[in-house]
Amino acid sequence: MSSQNASALAPVFVRLKLSLIKNGLRQSGGRRAAYITSAVLALLFAALQLLGLIALRGTEHAGTVTLLLVALMAVGWTVMPLFFPSGDETLDPTRLVMLPLRPQPLVGALLAASLVGIGPLFTLCLILGSAIAVAHGAGAVVVAVLAVPLALLVCIALARAVAAANTRLLTSRKGRDLAVLSGLVIAVGFQFVNFGAQRLGRSGGLSALDPVADVVRWLPPASAIGAVDSAGEGSYGRAVIQLLISVGALGLLLYAWQRSLVKLMTTPDGSTLAASDASRKESGGRGLTSLLPEGRTGTVMLRTLRYAWRDPKTKAAWITSLAIGLIVPVFNAAQGSGTVYFACFATGMLGMQMYNQFGQDTSAFWMVLLSISSTRDAYLELRARAFALLLVTLPYTLLVTAVTAGMLGDWTKLPEVVGLALALLGAMLATGSVASATLAYSIPQDSRKNVAPGQGGIAFLSILGGMVVSAVLCAPMIALAIWLHVSGHQGSLWLLLPLGAVYGAVIAWAGLKVAAPRTANRLPEILTAVSTG
Repeated sequence: MSSQNASALAPVFVRLKLSLIKNGLRQSGGRRAAYITSAVLALLFAALQLLGLIALRGTEHAGTVTLLLVALMAVGWTVMPLFFPSGDETLDPTRLVMLPLRPQPLVGALLAASLVGIGPLFTLCLILGSAIAVAHGAGAVVVAVLAVPLALLVCIALARAVAAANTRLLTSRKGRDLAVLSGLVIAVGFQFVNFGAQRLGRSGGLSALDPVADVVRWLPPASAIGAVDSAGEGSYGRAVIQLLISVGALGLLLYAWQRSLVKLMTTPDGSTLAASDASRKESGGRGLTSLLPEGRTGTVMLRTLRYAWRDPKTKAAWITSLAIGLIVPVFNAAQGSGTVYFACFATGMLGMQMYNQFGQDTSAFWMVLLSISSTRDAYLELRARAFALLLVTLPYTLLVTAVTAGMLGDWTKLPEVVGLALALLGAMLATGSVASATLAYSIPQDSRKNVAPGQGGIAFLSILGGMVVSAVLCAPMIALAIWLHVSGHQGSLWLLLPLGAVYGAVIAWAGLKVAAPRTANRLPEILTAVSTG
């Protein structure tokens, strides 16, 4: 194996990735259906995007749109492998440490394996559509033949280089705690992009982005699409320079990736030393325990809250939800375009933490399994986890709603918005309980992924399906609010507060009752699902 080369190693890694995907789909019919459904939806969206980009051909701002789209895709490829579900076992270099593989051919093999999947195909469709939109003339077509695969390779290499450089950060206990801040910065950054897009819509359209596109066309991988645009305008010298910029960026990224692999495969990791001492100190006193109920409820609540504080990935999800849930209504209110109803977004962000409750337990779920011998036990387990979520979500909802109403000077809507938020929270607790029992998935703790390979479709259907059903469950309260507004009964809108609280409590109780027998009857399946990663 010491004399292996990239051309011989690449097919092995490609077959390995295909085998991992195939074996993952064989584990259950539900997982297979979820994967196929998510793949079809992603590819359908990619096809529509491709057609939309082709329709831009010949329009005034086609170059601006395509350049910025490719730049945003590059940003997405940079952060998605770190903080969102993606990847597979062939892309985790720490699993290859004991194999006699040289870093240089390993980079080529991992790059080839990275090209297999829905994500790369989705990206290829968008890059291809961008190239078609700006390719005018035979010269531009020739440049596009080189630019499309080049841009795709830069995106993939960028993602792998950043992921490899941060592997130790995300796999160590202390390092993953620090990574929470990075995830928060990225999440907040997306919100700034959103608000920037809103301002763009009020400032006169895409022409305001032309100066930005003039800069982005010289940044890889957008410079590859910029080369196609330049060739279409007859500026072949500029097109060559822009292509060379992307080629140079690809070379630098592959070199950085290789250096990271060398470091990972030759340097020991001592970042988790003395973690047990800190854990022992923290467990010395009762602390929060004295404030929680006695018995199983208090024990489960304490365990759930400790997961949210100690586990880096759970902590990242909580902090990101808390931050974005506050930023969206507050920033919109500060811009004068918001409404108090945006405070419900904060409730929804935290309500999503109810989904996949057992996934955060990972293989330790077997200890929970041993404590559940009946539907009653399952109900108490789920109810206690919901109580732990309510302990944070209820005051947080009141705080965000009050801050938003104060910034907008619209205190009269505070009771009805709180009522609607409580109804939404109850619905999400209900759907989250059912989804946790029927669509559980693993959250790997020893890698940068948030979902085990082959379970991305399950996670997608769990969260998206739960949100859709929650919206349907809230429909009666929403309809009542609309009716009171249009019928002129504004003086009765305060009734939405007690009604929303009662409605949310009843819906949450019903969801727990539905989820409890499913949980009790599917304990082995849940254990298998959450232990996969």
